[in-house]
Amino acid sequence: MSSLNYKHLHYFWMVAKAGSIARASQQLHLTPQTISGQLSLFEEIQGEALFRKNGRNLELTEAGHLVLSYADDIFALGQELEEVLHHRPTERTVQLRVGVSDALPKTLAYRLLEPALKLPQTLRINCREGKLEVLLADLATHKLDVVISDSPMPASANVRGYSHQLGECGISFFATKALLEQYPQTFPQSLEAAPFLLPGEDAALRARLLQWFDHQGLHPRIAGEFDDSALMSAFGQAGAGFFAAPTVVADLVMRQYDVQLLGQTDEIREQFYAISVQRKLTHPAVLAISRAARGDLFAMGDE
Repeated sequence: MSSLNYKHLHYFWMVAKAGSIARASQQLHLTPQTISGQLSLFEEIQGEALFRKNGRNLELTEAGHLVLSYADDIFALGQELEEVLHHRPTERTVQLRVGVSDALPKTLAYRLLEPALKLPQTLRINCREGKLEVLLADLATHKLDVVISDSPMPASANVRGYSHQLGECGISFFATKALLEQYPQTFPQSLEAAPFLLPGEDAALRARLLQWFDHQGLHPRIAGEFDDSALMSAFGQAGAGFFAAPTVVADLVMRQYDVQLLGQTDEIREQFYAISVQRKLTHPAVLAISRAARGDLFAMGDE
Protein backbone atom coordinates (compact mmCIF):
# COMPACT_ATOMS: atom_id res chain seq x y z
CA MET A 1 0.00 0.00 0.00
CA SER A 2 1.47 3.38 -1.03
CA SER A 3 2.20 5.94 1.67
CA LEU A 4 0.47 9.31 1.53
CA ASN A 5 2.20 11.83 -0.74
CA TYR A 6 1.94 15.16 1.07
CA LYS A 7 2.82 17.17 -2.03
CA HIS A 8 -0.19 15.63 -3.78
CA LEU A 9 -2.29 16.33 -0.68
CA HIS A 10 -1.18 19.96 -0.72
CA TYR A 11 -2.13 20.35 -4.37
CA PHE A 12 -5.52 18.80 -3.63
CA TRP A 13 -5.98 21.14 -0.64
CA MET A 14 -5.14 24.22 -2.68
CA VAL A 15 -7.53 23.25 -5.49
CA ALA A 16 -10.30 22.52 -2.97
CA LYS A 17 -9.83 25.93 -1.37
CA ALA A 18 -9.54 27.79 -4.69
CA GLY A 19 -12.43 25.99 -6.37
CA SER A 20 -10.60 25.40 -9.64
CA ILE A 21 -7.27 24.19 -10.98
CA ALA A 22 -6.70 27.50 -12.80
CA ARG A 23 -6.96 29.59 -9.62
CA ALA A 24 -4.85 27.11 -7.64
CA SER A 25 -2.15 27.15 -10.34
CA GLN A 26 -1.87 30.94 -10.01
CA GLN A 27 -1.45 30.68 -6.25
CA LEU A 28 1.09 27.85 -6.51
CA HIS A 29 2.93 29.37 -9.51
CA LEU A 30 2.62 26.11 -11.41
CA THR A 31 1.01 25.28 -14.74
CA PRO A 32 -2.55 23.94 -14.69
CA GLN A 33 -1.30 20.86 -16.54
CA THR A 34 1.14 20.06 -13.73
CA ILE A 35 -1.49 20.35 -11.03
CA SER A 36 -4.06 18.42 -13.06
CA GLY A 37 -1.61 15.58 -13.61
CA GLN A 38 -0.59 15.40 -9.95
CA LEU A 39 -4.23 15.53 -8.89
CA SER A 40 -5.14 12.64 -11.20
CA LEU A 41 -2.25 10.63 -9.83
CA PHE A 42 -3.36 11.36 -6.26
CA GLU A 43 -6.90 10.17 -7.02
CA GLU A 44 -5.57 7.06 -8.74
CA ILE A 45 -3.39 6.16 -5.76
CA GLN A 46 -6.24 6.75 -3.30
CA GLY A 47 -8.69 4.82 -5.48
CA GLU A 48 -11.35 7.53 -5.08
CA ALA A 49 -12.58 10.44 -7.19
CA LEU A 50 -12.14 13.54 -5.03
CA PHE A 51 -13.67 16.10 -7.39
CA ARG A 52 -16.50 16.30 -9.90
CA LYS A 53 -16.93 18.99 -12.54
CA ASN A 54 -19.55 21.69 -12.07
CA GLY A 55 -19.32 23.99 -15.07
CA ARG A 56 -15.88 25.60 -15.01
CA ASN A 57 -15.43 24.85 -11.34
CA LEU A 58 -14.75 21.69 -9.38
CA GLU A 59 -16.81 20.49 -6.44
CA LEU A 60 -15.82 17.93 -3.86
CA THR A 61 -17.21 14.40 -3.80
CA GLU A 62 -18.09 12.78 -0.47
CA ALA A 63 -14.59 11.29 -0.36
CA GLY A 64 -13.17 14.72 -1.21
CA HIS A 65 -14.95 16.31 1.75
CA LEU A 66 -13.48 13.65 4.04
CA VAL A 67 -9.94 14.19 2.70
CA LEU A 68 -10.35 17.98 2.99
CA SER A 69 -11.33 17.77 6.66
CA TYR A 70 -8.10 15.91 7.43
CA ALA A 71 -6.04 18.17 5.15
CA ASP A 72 -7.29 21.25 7.01
CA ASP A 73 -6.03 19.78 10.29
CA ILE A 74 -2.73 18.62 8.80
CA PHE A 75 -1.81 21.99 7.31
CA ALA A 76 -3.00 23.88 10.40
CA LEU A 77 -0.54 21.76 12.40
CA GLY A 78 2.12 22.52 9.80
CA GLN A 79 1.59 26.24 10.37
CA GLU A 80 1.97 25.74 14.12
CA LEU A 81 5.19 23.80 13.55
CA GLU A 82 6.54 26.56 11.32
CA GLU A 83 5.88 29.13 14.04
CA VAL A 84 7.67 27.01 16.63
CA LEU A 85 10.68 26.46 14.37
CA HIS A 86 10.92 30.20 13.77
CA HIS A 87 11.10 30.76 17.54
CA ARG A 88 7.60 32.11 17.90
CA PRO A 89 6.28 29.92 20.71
CA THR A 90 2.61 29.13 20.41
CA GLU A 91 0.23 27.05 22.45
CA ARG A 92 -1.29 24.00 20.83
CA THR A 93 -4.69 25.13 19.56
CA VAL A 94 -7.73 22.93 20.10
CA GLN A 95 -10.14 23.21 17.18
CA LEU A 96 -13.85 22.68 17.72
CA ARG A 97 -16.13 22.49 14.67
CA VAL A 98 -19.66 22.59 15.99
CA GLY A 99 -23.01 22.68 14.22
CA VAL A 100 -25.94 24.35 15.99
CA SER A 101 -29.48 23.54 14.93
CA ASP A 102 -31.27 26.73 13.89
CA ALA A 103 -34.20 25.69 16.09
CA LEU A 104 -32.01 25.95 19.21
CA PRO A 105 -32.36 29.25 21.14
CA LYS A 106 -29.16 31.26 20.62
CA THR A 107 -29.05 32.23 24.29
CA LEU A 108 -28.95 28.54 25.22
CA ALA A 109 -26.46 27.70 22.46
CA TYR A 110 -23.98 30.12 23.99
CA ARG A 111 -24.55 28.81 27.51
CA LEU A 112 -23.92 25.26 26.28
CA LEU A 113 -20.74 26.16 24.38
CA GLU A 114 -19.34 28.55 26.99
CA PRO A 115 -17.49 25.88 29.05
CA ALA A 116 -15.37 25.03 26.00
CA LEU A 117 -14.09 28.62 25.98
CA LYS A 118 -12.75 28.14 29.51
CA LEU A 119 -10.43 25.24 28.66
CA PRO A 120 -6.79 25.79 29.64
CA GLN A 121 -5.80 25.15 26.02
CA THR A 122 -6.22 27.79 23.36
CA LEU A 123 -9.50 27.10 21.55
CA ARG A 124 -10.49 27.96 18.01
CA ILE A 125 -14.22 27.44 17.55
CA ASN A 126 -15.89 27.17 14.16
CA CYS A 127 -19.62 27.44 14.73
CA ARG A 128 -22.13 26.73 11.96
CA GLU A 129 -25.89 27.09 12.13
CA GLY A 130 -28.37 25.28 9.91
CA LYS A 131 -31.04 22.65 9.48
CA LEU A 132 -30.40 19.49 11.47
CA GLU A 133 -30.33 17.23 8.42
CA VAL A 134 -27.70 19.44 6.72
CA LEU A 135 -25.56 19.54 9.84
CA LEU A 136 -25.78 15.75 10.23
CA ALA A 137 -24.54 15.32 6.66
CA ASP A 138 -21.52 17.48 7.51
CA LEU A 139 -20.99 15.47 10.69
CA ALA A 140 -20.97 12.24 8.66
CA THR A 141 -18.23 13.61 6.37
CA HIS A 142 -16.17 14.77 9.38
CA LYS A 143 -16.63 18.46 8.61
CA LEU A 144 -18.08 18.88 12.11
CA ASP A 145 -16.98 17.41 15.45
CA VAL A 146 -20.41 17.66 17.07
CA VAL A 147 -23.95 18.91 16.45
CA ILE A 148 -25.96 20.59 19.22
CA SER A 149 -29.71 20.12 18.80
CA ASP A 150 -33.08 20.24 20.58
CA SER A 151 -33.85 16.73 19.36
CA PRO A 152 -31.91 13.46 19.07
CA MET A 153 -30.71 12.17 15.74
CA PRO A 154 -33.78 11.06 13.73
CA ALA A 155 -34.15 7.32 13.26
CA SER A 156 -34.65 8.01 9.55
CA ALA A 157 -31.31 9.80 9.19
CA ASN A 158 -28.92 8.01 6.85
CA VAL A 159 -26.02 8.83 9.17
CA ARG A 160 -24.23 6.71 11.72
CA GLY A 161 -24.14 8.74 14.90
CA TYR A 162 -24.97 8.82 18.59
CA SER A 163 -27.15 11.22 20.59
CA HIS A 164 -25.76 12.23 23.99
CA GLN A 165 -28.39 13.98 26.13
CA LEU A 166 -27.05 17.16 27.70
CA GLY A 167 -30.10 17.92 29.83
CA GLU A 168 -33.71 18.97 29.92
CA CYS A 169 -35.82 21.72 31.45
CA GLY A 170 -39.28 23.28 31.49
CA ILE A 171 -40.54 26.21 29.43
CA SER A 172 -41.03 29.88 30.28
CA PHE A 173 -43.24 32.43 28.52
CA PHE A 174 -42.26 36.06 27.90
CA ALA A 175 -43.66 39.33 26.58
CA THR A 176 -43.07 43.06 26.74
CA LYS A 177 -44.50 45.01 29.67
CA ALA A 178 -47.01 46.71 27.36
CA LEU A 179 -48.29 43.38 26.02
CA LEU A 180 -48.61 41.92 29.51
CA GLU A 181 -50.78 44.88 30.49
CA GLN A 182 -53.12 44.13 27.58
CA TYR A 183 -53.63 40.55 28.81
CA PRO A 184 -53.75 40.84 32.62
CA GLN A 185 -55.39 37.46 33.33
CA THR A 186 -53.63 34.87 35.43
CA PHE A 187 -51.19 32.59 33.58
CA PRO A 188 -51.88 30.53 31.52
CA GLN A 189 -55.36 31.96 30.82
CA SER A 190 -53.65 35.19 29.78
CA LEU A 191 -52.60 33.42 26.57
CA GLU A 192 -56.21 32.94 25.44
CA ALA A 193 -56.68 34.85 22.14
CA ALA A 194 -53.33 36.57 22.72
CA PRO A 195 -50.80 36.96 19.88
CA PHE A 196 -48.24 34.17 20.08
CA LEU A 197 -44.96 33.62 18.23
CA LEU A 198 -44.58 29.94 17.37
CA PRO A 199 -41.32 28.09 16.64
CA GLY A 200 -40.99 26.68 13.11
CA GLU A 201 -41.81 23.14 12.07
CA ASP A 202 -38.23 21.94 12.63
CA ALA A 203 -38.31 22.87 16.32
CA ALA A 204 -39.18 20.03 18.71
CA LEU A 205 -40.83 22.58 20.99
CA ARG A 206 -43.53 23.46 18.43
CA ALA A 207 -45.53 20.22 18.72
CA ARG A 208 -45.24 20.23 22.51
CA LEU A 209 -46.53 23.78 22.73
CA LEU A 210 -49.53 23.05 20.50
CA GLN A 211 -50.35 19.93 22.50
CA TRP A 212 -50.10 21.86 25.77
CA PHE A 213 -52.39 24.61 24.44
CA ASP A 214 -54.92 21.93 23.53
CA HIS A 215 -54.73 20.29 26.98
CA GLN A 216 -55.16 23.68 28.66
CA GLY A 217 -58.09 24.60 26.43
CA LEU A 218 -56.21 27.66 25.17
CA HIS A 219 -56.52 29.23 21.73
CA PRO A 220 -53.78 31.81 21.28
CA ARG A 221 -53.70 33.73 18.01
CA ILE A 222 -50.62 32.63 16.07
CA ALA A 223 -49.08 35.94 15.04
CA GLY A 224 -45.98 34.45 13.45
CA GLU A 225 -43.92 31.31 12.87
CA PHE A 226 -40.12 31.40 12.97
CA ASP A 227 -37.47 28.87 11.99
CA ASP A 228 -34.83 31.06 13.64
CA SER A 229 -35.21 31.40 17.40
CA ALA A 230 -33.23 34.66 17.58
CA LEU A 231 -35.54 36.27 15.03
CA MET A 232 -38.56 35.07 16.99
CA SER A 233 -37.15 36.61 20.17
CA ALA A 234 -36.47 39.88 18.32
CA PHE A 235 -40.13 40.02 17.27
CA GLY A 236 -41.08 39.31 20.86
CA GLN A 237 -38.86 42.15 22.01
CA ALA A 238 -40.71 44.43 19.59
CA GLY A 239 -44.05 43.46 21.16
CA ALA A 240 -45.36 41.33 18.29
CA GLY A 241 -46.47 38.55 20.60
CA PHE A 242 -45.79 36.25 23.53
CA PHE A 243 -43.03 33.68 23.02
CA ALA A 244 -41.49 30.73 24.82
CA ALA A 245 -37.92 29.74 25.68
CA PRO A 246 -36.23 27.15 27.92
CA THR A 247 -36.53 28.04 31.59
CA VAL A 248 -32.83 27.43 32.13
CA VAL A 249 -32.06 30.66 30.21
CA ALA A 250 -35.08 32.68 31.41
CA ASP A 251 -32.99 35.32 33.20
CA LEU A 252 -30.74 35.74 30.19
CA VAL A 253 -33.72 36.09 27.82
CA MET A 254 -35.27 38.80 30.01
CA ARG A 255 -32.02 40.79 30.14
CA GLN A 256 -31.09 40.39 26.50
CA TYR A 257 -34.52 41.13 25.00
CA ASP A 258 -35.91 43.48 27.67
CA VAL A 259 -39.02 41.36 28.23
CA GLN A 260 -40.82 40.16 31.33
CA LEU A 261 -41.72 36.70 32.55
CA LEU A 262 -45.37 35.73 32.13
CA GLY A 263 -45.17 32.25 33.63
CA GLN A 264 -43.44 28.87 33.61
CA THR A 265 -44.48 25.26 33.22
CA ASP A 266 -42.76 21.91 33.67
CA GLU A 267 -45.55 20.15 31.79
CA ILE A 268 -43.61 20.97 28.63
CA ARG A 269 -40.08 19.58 28.71
CA GLU A 270 -37.35 20.35 26.23
CA GLN A 271 -34.37 18.04 25.77
CA PHE A 272 -31.02 19.01 24.33
CA TYR A 273 -28.41 16.77 22.73
CA ALA A 274 -24.84 16.61 21.52
CA ILE A 275 -24.75 14.38 18.43
CA SER A 276 -21.44 12.83 17.42
CA VAL A 277 -20.13 9.99 15.28
CA GLN A 278 -18.55 8.50 18.39
CA ARG A 279 -20.35 6.29 20.86
CA LYS A 280 -18.22 7.84 23.62
CA LEU A 281 -17.31 11.53 23.58
CA THR A 282 -13.55 12.13 23.42
CA HIS A 283 -13.00 15.66 22.08
CA PRO A 284 -11.83 17.78 25.07
CA ALA A 285 -14.09 20.73 24.20
CA VAL A 286 -17.14 18.50 23.69
CA LEU A 287 -16.41 16.74 26.98
CA ALA A 288 -16.28 20.12 28.74
CA ILE A 289 -19.63 21.07 27.19
CA SER A 290 -21.25 17.78 28.22
CA ARG A 291 -19.92 17.79 31.78
CA ALA A 292 -20.93 21.39 32.46
CA ALA A 293 -24.40 20.90 30.99
CA ARG A 294 -25.15 17.71 32.90
CA GLY A 295 -23.50 18.71 36.15
CA ASP A 296 -24.25 22.44 36.32
CA LEU A 297 -26.52 24.04 33.72
CA PHE A 298 -29.22 21.36 33.89
CA ALA A 299 -28.10 19.93 37.26
CA MET A 300 -28.40 16.37 35.95
CA GLY A 301 -25.13 15.08 37.27
CA ASP A 302 -22.84 12.65 35.47
CA GLU A 303 -24.33 9.34 34.48
